[in-house]
Amino acid sequence: SGVPEPLTAMHLLWVNLVTDGPPATALGFNPPVPDLMKQPPRPSNEPIMTPWLITRYCLTGLYVGIATVGIFVSHYLNRGVTLSELSNWGKCGQFWFKWDKSCDDLFTGHGRMLPQTLSLTTLVCMEMFKALSAVSVDNSLLSVGPHRNPLLILGVAFPMMLHLLVVYSSNLGLKSLGESFGMVALSKENWISILKWSAPILIVEEILKAIGREVNKMKPKED
Repeated sequence: SGVPEPLTAMHLLWVNLVTDGPPATALGFNPPVPDLMKQPPRPSNEPIMTPWLITRYCLTGLYVGIATVGIFVSHYLNRGVTLSELSNWGKCGQFWFKWDKSCDDLFTGHGRMLPQTLSLTTLVCMEMFKALSAVSVDNSLLSVGPHRNPLLILGVAFPMMLHLLVVYSSNLGLKSLGESFGMVALSKENWISILKWSAPILIVEEILKAIGREVNKMKPKED
């Protein structure tokens, strides 16, 4: 039957409509890069989406997908469910079972919402990290930081606060709010796992930016 879905349709709507909108809008107010006037003009026949940019976005997207699914799968592996059992989760109780855990505890209710909340929060954090890294397309985050665009910091902080509000709504006496979005409160250990999976996107971005700078140096200069 395959691995259970890490994200629901509601989760995807939450990411696209709430956590992606403000950062994307704020990126439109990025300041010019410091060495802009030192860069040669782009060739007149060069497309906006160059082969390198397409490759770069595919690589970052690949890591985002791996991390989103990876934290979901690792949650079950840490609970003693093997990859083979997880890929046949619909047969739990028929062809395989756990003596200390019921199938309902693993794949329904809180047992299902917790790993999905981990996946969703990891995805949200990666989107926020990527936004903070996008102040400059090719310059390192260390040389052109997000502080150069205060609106971006607000654009990241606001949706992150909204996400945390929903995640911890049960602690605020609004349990039905979190349940309606399929989210549950996260522990300190959960957040450590989320950061372990999401923070490396910054390293991926920095490596790709460094390669991008070398690619730009090899571009033919237009007369």
